[in-house]
Amino acid sequence: MRIYIINGPNLNLLGKRETSIYGNITFDDYLNQLKTEFQQIQIDYYHSNVEGEIINKLHEVGFKYDGIILNAGGYTHTSVAISDAVAAIETPVIEVHISNIFSREDYRHVSLIAPNTKGSIIGFGMDSYRLAIQGLIKKAN
Repeated sequence: MRIYIINGPNLNLLGKRETSIYGNITFDDYLNQLKTEFQQIQIDYYHSNVEGEIINKLHEVGFKYDGIILNAGGYTHTSVAISDAVAAIETPVIEVHISNIFSREDYRHVSLIAPNTKGSIIGFGMDSYRLAIQGLIKKAN
């Protein structure tokens, strides 16, 4: 099984940015934990702060992988283009968010991406990614 994790804007600052919301572990450290826990799965990772680069990556991997885990960050609430890219590909996408977007500012309560995903996992901290991997594994079996 091959899974691609795509993180959007500001998620490169995990471990430094608003640690009361996002925790104090870097994504690279967490990714290493995921790769250790799920050794039977190839987990690839991409980060970009640029909307078009995220779309290009979805197009690139969206017909080759068994699953995509997407945390589009702030683009979740603004990007029709990323939502359209998710709809255009064959690979199932699970939307994740580290924080509970429904307990934050009102503008974060709407995901433009969610209607085109297989599901959303929200508010479980970094474990949102682990839960998404488990969901993809279960769906594949």
